[in-house]
Amino acid sequence: MKIYTVGGAVRDQLLGLPVKDHDHVVVGATPEDMLRRGFRPVGKDFPVFLHPKTQEEYALARTERKTAPGYRGFVFHTAPDVTLEDDLVRRDLTINAIAQAEDGSLTDPFGGIQDIENKIFRHVSDAFGEDPVRILRLARFAARFHTFTVAPATMELMRRMVQDGEVDALVAERVWQEVAKGLMEARPSRMLTVLHECGALARVMGEISISERLLQVVDHAAAQGHDLPVRFAVLMLHMSKDAIEQLSERLRVPNECRELAVMAARELDNINGALALSAEAIVSLCERCDGLRKPQRFLQLLDAIACDVHAQDPVFPQSAWLQAMLAAVRGVDAGALAQACAQEPKRIPAVIHAARVEAVTNAISSTELP
Repeated sequence: MKIYTVGGAVRDQLLGLPVKDHDHVVVGATPEDMLRRGFRPVGKDFPVFLHPKTQEEYALARTERKTAPGYRGFVFHTAPDVTLEDDLVRRDLTINAIAQAEDGSLTDPFGGIQDIENKIFRHVSDAFGEDPVRILRLARFAARFHTFTVAPATMELMRRMVQDGEVDALVAERVWQEVAKGLMEARPSRMLTVLHECGALARVMGEISISERLLQVVDHAAAQGHDLPVRFAVLMLHMSKDAIEQLSERLRVPNECRELAVMAARELDNINGALALSAEAIVSLCERCDGLRKPQRFLQLLDAIACDVHAQDPVFPQSAWLQAMLAAVRGVDAGALAQACAQEPKRIPAVIHAARVEAVTNAISSTELP
């Protein structure tokens, strides 16, 4: 039995990057061998085991055979006679098909080290074309390793996969999982351009129209270190509410991302023109966006629109202005006002709203316009 470290751990080590997770492949072993050594089985489709001390994953070397469309249509085979090369050839990219033995020696049958040096994404074999998730993974890798380029033959293979309908078999959860990861990388624009160039973007997120401004804005959101809801809102900002809802429903986007995206698209003009809004309009904006109960989301809203503005003007005074106005609104003691109107409960909402308008009026008069 021989154990090798494979995949991202070897790739990132060669790139001089921090290694987060270690995956291992075991050659020449059976499930019974692993159990005798104290490994705990966790794999459903094929034998994967957790190390009894480190809890890292160890998978038996395996081959796979395509049996149906989509990424689930595979039959896996494991046996002691499956070689390391048999296992590596089923992997997606050459840079992920390098194995390191326990003595530190490298096995690189498909030229992954050279592709790392040349900064190229290249598929290992035509088996890449059997799994549409690999298109999404490559696009996500492009967002992370943004100086890498896609080998022409690999791009052509991805285009054929799209044309053959393989991408249409992807399930929503997996699409969102990969897209969300890509949005959180350093250059989300690279994910979008790769998907666009191979035709997959039109299939999985057809509502999105690629433009230089959009690419610039999503990368700015990443450079600012914003969280996923803000980055998704930036991506959706110039789409209609119906389009955002449609895409979010189809991909089963989490509510916190969907709600912020819809809100940002709806309030884009109001926030851009915030310096000219009346006190009444500012209070209505804060109430409509639930800024009193969820001030953090209101800040996310401002962050998303600030990223969009930055494409044309790095100055966005509306953010600090609206934060000051929201503070004035939140400073009103709604509970005390409600108690004072306890005998006339129907008047409570109007009284609280009027007090908030007065507070914002006072804030406007005492706060210097940016």
